[in-house]
Amino acid sequence: MKGKYMAYVGSYSYNGQAKGITVFDVDVEKGRFTYRYEEEVNNSSYLIASSNGKTLYSIADEGVVSFRIHENGAITRLNTANIKGMRGCHLSTDAEDKYIFVSGYHDGKATVLKLNSDGSVGKIVDGVFHKGLGSVAERNFRPHVSCTRRTPDGKFVMVADVGIDQVKIYRFNERDEKLVLVDALRSELESGPKCFRFSKDGRFFYLLHELKNTIDVYTYETGDRQPKIEKIQSISTTGDNPISQLTAACAMRFSTDERHMFCGNAGDNTVTVYNRDPETGLLETVCSLPISGSYPKDICVFPDDKHIACVNNESGSITFFTVNYEKGLLIMNGKEIKVNEPNSCVIVKVHD
Repeated sequence: MKGKYMAYVGSYSYNGQAKGITVFDVDVEKGRFTYRYEEEVNNSSYLIASSNGKTLYSIADEGVVSFRIHENGAITRLNTANIKGMRGCHLSTDAEDKYIFVSGYHDGKATVLKLNSDGSVGKIVDGVFHKGLGSVAERNFRPHVSCTRRTPDGKFVMVADVGIDQVKIYRFNERDEKLVLVDALRSELESGPKCFRFSKDGRFFYLLHELKNTIDVYTYETGDRQPKIEKIQSISTTGDNPISQLTAACAMRFSTDERHMFCGNAGDNTVTVYNRDPETGLLETVCSLPISGSYPKDICVFPDDKHIACVNNESGSITFFTVNYEKGLLIMNGKEIKVNEPNSCVIVKVHD
């Protein structure tokens, strides 16, 4: 793999043991990170890079913080934007980096903000609060927006709500810049639809259920008023492993070539590897194996698709594995790295 890659890991900073974002150099061939330095952010609970790879965005107590990613991999703060709500839990940008979408777990709000040409975060253009009651008093008794993304066709914004067991679908265009509710996917009660990802070709999306411990696969076709969506598969997040009441699916990532998918499971502390058929969109379980840590809150797939880093929040560690797809094995790749309460990780190519 030619080129220089960096990894950025967001951590909680309220106990003073982490500053917020830890910056690492990435060795793609060995499948390892090397510590470089830390950047201060208040409780960086989720991180993403812009679609063009030039800007890093982080959730923070005060809203969303943007950073310029330099060619040497260092980051410098551009600005901080208030989201006029409680702190977020998830971020996404659209393909052209025109908007950033913030999901609010605590207040059930999805917020859309404009992005400026330099990558900094601009003004709020719209926001919606979800209403309704869920089915589980402890976890999803009321709205908890957990994932918001613009659809690849650019016509709609989909919002997963783990609290009310729905994915709401809003029409959204750049002329009106308003979220207009047009449809909703209703998951099973007490299933907890947490997050979803689209395939690059826009033909499929994958919806992870935190409480039911399944990934549902849907076909996606665009439409004028609303998209045409059909469920074609439901597959366990834990492979053949039995699901206990303590198991919660918590992270889902494609390989870069989208021929594989990875899912992290808290409770039984495993990562499940799937083969993915690019034509049919269907998933096939390869293996589900322990990650030598506790609460795999995020999974980072290396650009060669041969290695993964597992971000383990409770054990305060990142563990590294070589993936053998043919034999169905995750082979631990050297020592763990200690990072205090890590939440999220992103690998970015900084130059060729």
